[in-house]
Amino acid sequence: MAANRNLKQVRIENSSPAAPLGMVGGGGGGGNLKGLRGLEAESEAAAAAMALAPSKEGGGDEEQEVGFTIDIKSFLKPGEKSYTQRCRLFVGNLPTDITEEDFKRLFERYGEPSEVFINRDRGFGFIRLESRTLAEIAKAELDGTILKSRPLRIRFATHGAALTVKNLSPVVSNELLEQAFSQFGPVERAVVVVDDRGRATGKGFVEFAAKPPARKALERCSDGAFLLTTTPRPVVVEPMEQFDDEDGLPEKLMQKTQQYHKEREQPPRFAQPGTFEFEYASRWKALDEMEKQQREQVDRNIREAKEKLEAEMEAARHEHQLMLMRQDLMRRQEELRRLEELRNQELQKRKQIQLRHEEEHRRREEEMLRQREQEELRRQQEGGFKPNFMDNREQEMRMGDMGPRGAINMGDAFSPAPAGNQGPPPMMGMNMNNRGTLPGPAMGPGPSMGPEGAANMGTPMMPDNGTVLFFHNN
Repeated sequence: MAANRNLKQVRIENSSPAAPLGMVGGGGGGGNLKGLRGLEAESEAAAAAMALAPSKEGGGDEEQEVGFTIDIKSFLKPGEKSYTQRCRLFVGNLPTDITEEDFKRLFERYGEPSEVFINRDRGFGFIRLESRTLAEIAKAELDGTILKSRPLRIRFATHGAALTVKNLSPVVSNELLEQAFSQFGPVERAVVVVDDRGRATGKGFVEFAAKPPARKALERCSDGAFLLTTTPRPVVVEPMEQFDDEDGLPEKLMQKTQQYHKEREQPPRFAQPGTFEFEYASRWKALDEMEKQQREQVDRNIREAKEKLEAEMEAARHEHQLMLMRQDLMRRQEELRRLEELRNQELQKRKQIQLRHEEEHRRREEEMLRQREQEELRRQQEGGFKPNFMDNREQEMRMGDMGPRGAINMGDAFSPAPAGNQGPPPMMGMNMNNRGTLPGPAMGPGPSMGPEGAANMGTPMMPDNGTVLFFHNN
């Protein structure tokens, strides 16, 4: 094997004189290795990818080995992942003294492996190559090869992390299936199985990179309802049944037991009518026909039940949508009612605030009007009774002049009584000169009269309520 840092190359040699198409025949040395037996049937892509290279150089007696160079990257299909479980080979009937270096050297022409396991006690091992095509080439090349007097038995290892997915919708693709199951762990491959016309069969399989994600997906999908599309149609997940539909059971792997030799005594044949073989063969065929009819009836019943369930599901979906629409309408109506209540409450608050403002404005106007009226009344009182105020001041001043007995001198201050005629003080509000009206001794000369002959009445008296009192003579 020749390799560099950027390009892995494989040099596969063939010593058979009749090489298949795409291989160079002839060549002297290197007869110990077996060529690609049946490579055309195993992998057409591998045969088409092989490139020829000159294998012989002139000028010498010794012939060079004949072979060709293959780029490993060309064996990867578009979108194919490398070093998956599908690239894992089981190698049986190994010598018990084989080492890991010898085991890896056996597969070194097919690229760098990522996993190597050997059980020397039981004589088997596992190896994982880069691509499925390389694994197919290695299987076709090395299966049956004699190693230390033991023929190697090479098969594809069982994929322990593969799941079968049923009840898939017709709109589910490989990409959607991989995307859906990637939430449980890394997915190596997801395929929706189709018929010969490319129509989905409702089944598929998912291959995980390890067993823990596969167990998790199996448990979650078994306990719950895993939906891939809008329709509430859950997928059914089961462990994938492993079948070897490539190699089958060759004669060389048959166990030569007593039952084997007994059954092989008779060659293949048709049973003759009327014989013992024909009678029981007919009964076997009738049993198989009954099984077929019952399976068809079960399939028909299941199909009718699925159609009925789909119709009920569609009707229930419409009813559910109508219920959601009604609930949404009721919610909107309730929201509108609540908004209307909030609006009415806001209007009531604004109206109350406006009424309070108007009431306050009215009270302020009434207060201002009351103050103006009081001010006007006070001004009227001050302007209409100013002389009375002066008379009151004069009365107060006169009331300060009292006699020795506390009597008020009511006479005219400018016409005092004669000193020789000291009579009793005159009575308040009465004419002291009219001696005939009041009995008693003479009171002496009365006050002087004015120019018009009116008696001097003295200072008029005014009580607190502003009424002026005058005393007249009878």
